[in-house]
Amino acid sequence: MPSFDIVSKTDLAEVDNALAGVTREIAQRFDFKGAKCSVERKDASITVLADDDAKLRQMHELLRVHFTRRSVDPKALDFKTVEKAAGNTVRQEVVVKQGIDKDLAKRLVKEIKDSKIKVQAAIQGDELRVTGKKRDELQETIALVRKLDIQQPLQFINFRD
Repeated sequence: MPSFDIVSKTDLAEVDNALAGVTREIAQRFDFKGAKCSVERKDASITVLADDDAKLRQMHELLRVHFTRRSVDPKALDFKTVEKAAGNTVRQEVVVKQGIDKDLAKRLVKEIKDSKIKVQAAIQGDELRVTGKKRDELQETIALVRKLDIQQPLQFINFRD
């Protein structure tokens, strides 16, 4: 029976390359001269440190631009709340989304079932397996999922006939 998997994976090597580009640009830009702004990554978490909220917003824009340049979807970034750090600086945690969480998986299964397409969707850990009898139905399901407003990049892999 034909099937495919819906996953959400972000290439952390490309994330590192994008962060290196952000760091280079911060070092070169005139408006960041003398500012204590930095970006560093540990596992799937990025810590952004800036002098004030205006610089933090500029760094958000730099992150989005450099992620797009490296072909990493900026929707993979989950910005947490801004915290005060030492010496009038601000710190923000940015999580790189990996995998499909339970709530999103349940929502996707519900949307697929409500569409009346003759396929079955099963949650398998942090991914979704969709099976059906016809290849056309699977392609219709992919089109349906792409139309949904989901705040996370999704990939369709392991398409098997």
